[in-house]
Amino acid sequence: MSDAYVCGDPDGLSPLLVKIRDAVARELHAQLALRAERIELADVPEIAYQITRQVEQTLTGD
Repeated sequence: MSDAYVCGDPDGLSPLLVKIRDAVARELHAQLALRAERIELADVPEIAYQITRQVEQTLTGD
């Protein structure tokens, strides 16, 4: 990971990809908080679904 990314520079990502990255990060953060900061393998499909919903909201602007 480049230092630019760590410092908040989108590292050459388009504005849409920055929004998608942020939506994924928000949902992962929320899921980790709900699951006591531990993701079990059995939880991955549900987490993937929730991330997909966040990305869908980002793309549709809902």
